[in-house]
Amino acid sequence: MSANSIRGPVCISWKQDMEGAMYHLANCILLLGFMGGSGVYGCFFLFGFLGTGYLCCVLWGWFNACGLDIVLWSFLLAVACLLQLAHLVYRLREDTFPEEFSLLYKTLYLPLQVPLQTYKEIVNCCEEQVFTLATEQTYAVEGETPINRLSLLLSGRVRVSQDGQFLHYIFPYQFMDSPEWESLQPSEEGVFQVTLTAETSCSYISWPRKSLHLLLTKERYISCLFSALLGYDISEKLYTLNEKLFAKFGLRFDIRLPSLYHILGPTAPDAVTESEKDDEEVHEPAVSPPQAMATSVQQPSLPSPPPAATSPCAPPSRARMSRPDSGILASRTPLQSYSQVMSRGQAPLAPIHTPEL
Repeated sequence: MSANSIRGPVCISWKQDMEGAMYHLANCILLLGFMGGSGVYGCFFLFGFLGTGYLCCVLWGWFNACGLDIVLWSFLLAVACLLQLAHLVYRLREDTFPEEFSLLYKTLYLPLQVPLQTYKEIVNCCEEQVFTLATEQTYAVEGETPINRLSLLLSGRVRVSQDGQFLHYIFPYQFMDSPEWESLQPSEEGVFQVTLTAETSCSYISWPRKSLHLLLTKERYISCLFSALLGYDISEKLYTLNEKLFAKFGLRFDIRLPSLYHILGPTAPDAVTESEKDDEEVHEPAVSPPQAMATSVQQPSLPSPPPAATSPCAPPSRARMSRPDSGILASRTPLQSYSQVMSRGQAPLAPIHTPEL
């Protein structure tokens, strides 16, 4: 037995004619398909070119190679690629949100790298409903509207007021009732302490209180996410109030100090507030001792006037004093402000040049 018969048949000579153009086109398309990248669009590129290349192999095996095995294997591979493309299209349609929710994800949640599956659970909790407010329509009324939801403004501008006094604005992608949400436990009930009015046409989404609490209890990641978002939103509202006070009084107050409470409260135009009375008590002792000293120095030998003459010179009754303007407040030094507040037994306000964070 010869060595050639043991090793089997070998190529004696190469074919002179080349395969048809369909064979070469199939391999070129397959080469492009294997150059696809990762991600959803990379998978579309990969399976799209692979499916087209295997279809070209089916045509080549049917018309040129005339091989049943070539046709069957190429057909099976082409069907597998088409099924994978159909699955990708279904997944994309399943993860598609309305325009408002897609923009919300790109603006608020995508910078925090929140997965789409987690965002889908958050959206399902609010049932993918978008509510609207007309101009001057109220979202909540002070002392009447119950706190039973958490809402996020998508477009427009909402005015927040208390006792008719303007506090601050709520802008798009800010929570409308974050302080009320944080002020109550899950089992507690309460009403709004402020009035929220739409200044323009607004749209917002709203989560029911019970449904959102159940979601936060079940998903720890979503609970941490909402805690961070609500904490940031409340701090922004507090700093907005702080900037409002700075513009009104000319001083940059520290919002962490409890003595700022009496400044935040509404002032009645026809009644003397306690802070104004305290200001008068502070100013009067500071002025009377120098006047008495000057009188004693200039007129040392004058006899004391009779009792009847003292009545016209008696100090007049304490008149109502208006709140000092920003110029007077700015002219006081931090030491004077500190000493005046300490004389009233209250915590001091922040100095004028409070370091900014």
